[in-house]
Amino acid sequence: MDKIKKYQDLIIAYLQDYAKIKSANQLDVESYVIADRENNHFQLLRVGWEGELYIFTVVFHFDIKDGKIWFQCNITERDVVDEFMEQGVPPEDIVLGFQPPYARPYTGFAVA
Repeated sequence: MDKIKKYQDLIIAYLQDYAKIKSANQLDVESYVIADRENNHFQLLRVGWEGELYIFTVVFHFDIKDGKIWFQCNITERDVVDEFMEQGVPPEDIVLGFQPPYARPYTGFAVA
């Protein structure tokens, strides 16, 4: 299987599984998996109402650039990087995009 397609499928499956998790205090909040395979952008959004508070949150954002998965956003406490590595993604194919470029060489992952 093509590496890009494999990574797309992995990311989408991960987002779909996480989207099924429903918070007890956010019954009127829906999860949306946004998958742009053509441009390699993937997000999980939470949208709705928690009482009188409007919720619009990007939970996860991943990109695929130059054959590498860029972790742009993760507002959860899950170790998504570890979970992806358990699924066969090598550290050299992971970029922590939320880290500044000068810090990436010290992360143990790809710099770009």
